[in-house]
Formats: sequence, C-alpha cells, structure tokens
Amino acid sequence: MADVQDAALDFDSAAYTTITVQVDGQPMNVRWYKEICYVANPVAAAAQQPGGPGSGSTTIPNTVCGYQSMNVFVPESAFGNQQTPVYFAVNNSGWKASYIRASVTSGTSYNSSTSNVGAALKAGYVFVDVANRSRGLVGADGTAPGKAPAAVVDAKAAVRYLRLNDAAMPGSAERIVINGTSGGGALVSILGASGNSAEYTPYLAAIGAAGIDARGRSTLRDDVFAVNAYCPITDLGNADAAYEWLYNALGTRNAIGSNPSPEDAAAIAAQFAAYENSLGLRNPDGSRLTAATLLDTVKKEVVRSAEIYLKADPAHAIPPLGGTFEITSGGPGGPPSTKSYVNNWIDVDTATHEVRSVDMANYLVFVATQATLKTTPAFDAVGVNGNTTSGTETDLFGPPTQKYMNYTEYSWNHNDVAGDGSGLDDTGLTWKQYTAKKTTTVDDQVHLINPMDFVGTSADTAPNWYVRNGTRDRDTAFTVSLNLDRALAADKQVKDLDYQLAWNQPHAGNYDVPEAMAWIADIVNEAGNPLASRHKG
Repeated sequence: MADVQDAALDFDSAAYTTITVQVDGQPMNVRWYKEICYVANPVAAAAQQPGGPGSGSTTIPNTVCGYQSMNVFVPESAFGNQQTPVYFAVNNSGWKASYIRASVTSGTSYNSSTSNVGAALKAGYVFVDVANRSRGLVGADGTAPGKAPAAVVDAKAAVRYLRLNDAAMPGSAERIVINGTSGGGALVSILGASGNSAEYTPYLAAIGAAGIDARGRSTLRDDVFAVNAYCPITDLGNADAAYEWLYNALGTRNAIGSNPSPEDAAAIAAQFAAYENSLGLRNPDGSRLTAATLLDTVKKEVVRSAEIYLKADPAHAIPPLGGTFEITSGGPGGPPSTKSYVNNWIDVDTATHEVRSVDMANYLVFVATQATLKTTPAFDAVGVNGNTTSGTETDLFGPPTQKYMNYTEYSWNHNDVAGDGSGLDDTGLTWKQYTAKKTTTVDDQVHLINPMDFVGTSADTAPNWYVRNGTRDRDTAFTVSLNLDRALAADKQVKDLDYQLAWNQPHAGNYDVPEAMAWIADIVNEAGNPLASRHKG
C-alpha cells in the first residue's frame, strides 16, 4: 500500500515555466519547477524574518513552506535525461536559515569559467536550490524551529524527495552532488557523512519527509554521491578550542593586539590537545596527527598549496620575501579595496616553483591581519562574561522555546547571564553534570551536525569528496577541515578525496569552478551509468 505522505509528495513533471538564459554567450532554455515543497508537514514561518537592511527584518511571501522548498532547474540538454547528475546547492551562511532562492533567473548571462551555476547548466546537470530551516528562523508561533539538527534533517528530506521521484524527474538521484560554502559547507559535510543514519528518523518523520512509513521505518535512502564543500564551519563542539589553540600556540592574538580575554583564550586552547589526540588520525605518510604535529602538518599543507598554485600556470607568482601581496577584497554594497601586505613568511624558489621555507608565526599573523580575529570564544560566545549581543552560533542550540543555549563545556560553565536558562548559573549543574542527564538534548544537537561523528561509522558516507579551505581564511581554524580530510581518508567508503588549502583564497567558495567541475565530470565518468548500478531503497 502506498504511503499517504509519499503520495502527497509526487513530482508534477508538467508544472514548469520555461525561461531563457545565456551561458558563455549562447542561449539556453531552462525548465523551472518553482518552489517545490519537499516535506508533507512543513513548519510554518512568521512573515517577518530577521536579516533585513540595517539589521531590520525581511517579509517572506511563502510562510507555509518557504524554508522547506526547492527550486529545480533543468537545462534543455537534460530534458528527459534520467542519468545526468543533480547539482544540489545549499545557500546557508553562518549556519543561518536559508529561505528559498532562485540561482537561475531569466535573461541572466553566466560565464561557465567563473559561475558554478553556469557551469552546471552547461554540463547538462539538473540544478537544484535547496532551502532549509536553521538558526534565526522565527516560526509562525514565535518559537525558533530551526534549532539543530533542523538544517540537516531538511537537507536529508530534500534528498529523499529526489529519490522518491527519481523516475519522474530528469536527472539521477544516484548522482546527487551537494555544494555549499561556510555554514553551507558544514551542512553538506554532515549531509554527506551521515547517509541513512537512523538517528535522524524521528526528526524526518515529524516533518513528513519522504520514505518514512507508518511505523516510523525508513523506506528510502538519503546518502549522496559527492560532496563539494568550501570552508566548512563544522565540528562546532570543538571549534572554539581549535580556534584558540591555533591563534595562541604561536602568540598570534598577542602579536596583532587582538586578545581581549587572554585567560579565557588560554583555558579554551588548553582543551584542544586532548581532543585532537583522541581522534587517532594519521597523515598520508602514516605519521600520527596530534597537537604536537599539527602545526607542522598545516605548514606542509600551505607549502603544498603554494606549489600546486605555482606549477598550475607559468603566469602564477608569489612575491619574494620583502615584496608585497596585493589583496583585493570588498563587502556587499561596497566598492572593492586593495591593500598591501609585506611577505615576511614564505620564501619561494622562482626557478623550481618550490617553497624554500614558511615562517608559521608570521603566516598566522598575515592571516589574522586581513580580517579581525573572532571573539573569545569564537563560536559559543553568547551568555559568556555578560555577552548578550554576540552573533555566534549559540542560538543554533537549545529548545525551540529558548533563544539560545551554550553548547560547549567552557561557555556553559562560564555563562553568567541570569535567567537565560543556560549554564551553571541557571541550572546549578556543570556541563558534565548537565549532559550526563538522559533528558539533555543539547549534546545530541551538537552530535547530529558534526560529520566527524559519522565518518568511519556504519553511516553511508558519500564516496566522493572535494573540500577546499582558503589559506587566508580566518573564519575557523585550518585544523577543522584538515581533520575532516584525514578522517575521510581513513574511511574505506570514500573512493575519491580531493582536499586542499586553496592558495591565497579568503573565506569564500566556488572560486575554482573549472577545477571543481572537472572533478565532478571525472567521478561521474568513473562511476558509470547510474541506471545500471542503482541501489534498492
């Protein structure tokens, strides 16, 4: 007997609008399936959502399913093609909720060498924009229904929708390539790591995701084919410790005059070594990756990044010692600006394109002077030392009825904002005492958005990974993506792993479109015909 909820999620192949775009100067017709609600029981949102101009609010037109919908764009070469990949894009930043958006718009011109949207359309892939609940979302009832793991649950529900309707939709749900940057990079990382984990089933059932039967059993899969992650803000439960360790190990905070809470910074950093050592990771040469070897490992990755960059193009150059890096940057709404930074940290042999040396202390100062270092703590600062204005990820955690909840041991034990419901001061319990209680959910929330907890387990981790983190990215510690890479390398399910610190890139994504798309084409070609290898649900 067909599942009633699944029947309500049938894809209507005739419900599209044809739009025309230009890709590399050539016109292309695209079928747009607009705002498909991918769950049977969407969570209603308030019409007014935070994040408008000047820290105001934004009015959303789709309050019923605007955060649990997808826009599907089918280029004309994919009309009727059941085998082409599905390029599945999430659009979160800072782990914030992502309202439905349309990356493909009528009349727009795309350059396939710089636009991942244009490149995906040109390659004949089905392009899907996926909205999801997450932090900051205001529900119609005034609560916060985007608390962790809502973003992951929604992304899994979107994958399940594609699987449910695979026969009716263009493209193959066995060739889903997920793409995201920053908080989106973290989201696709956990989505790719935790395929088919039963831990999410109750959450999926609650929103009416496809493939959950009347007994609460999963009848569809939510694993994916490939992950394309940029600067993932992940491993949040340990991200504060990683950040303070990196920027205090060689005195970076003090060197740039950005150490407003040195005692806090030192105490948080002190937690990192035990965590890092507990992971049991190894480098490609077989050496153990520990806190004692980690800085040298980061250094080797920076050297590798520079040499890959230099050897990729004869025109590529790195300024000599004493020369200057000319760095151009610009925020939304403002003109780009270029600043000069003296190269006092990397020495390159221009004849051989090899790096002679890297001064790690000066390198970290170079990174930290281009964008102000984050607060201490970097990711769980709300409620700590009276801080109630921080924009950190603290509000991703806790019950929907509570504005925020500290999710790390240090911040929990140092919360001193009376009445916020978080911390030792309000509960009378230390972090260890609080999380030891069976009714505690905040530790489950942290776990369910952390790919490190699923890689190498019985979860069906994606077989293909392309992970990039810029060498100038100060938004999270380099160790976070590096640990993810080493964990993936040890997972026998992972067949193709392409990880780099991207040379001279800031906190950003999709800056290497030709390279990333060539990687996707290669893994698709290697995998062969998805119709011949399709798994049973």
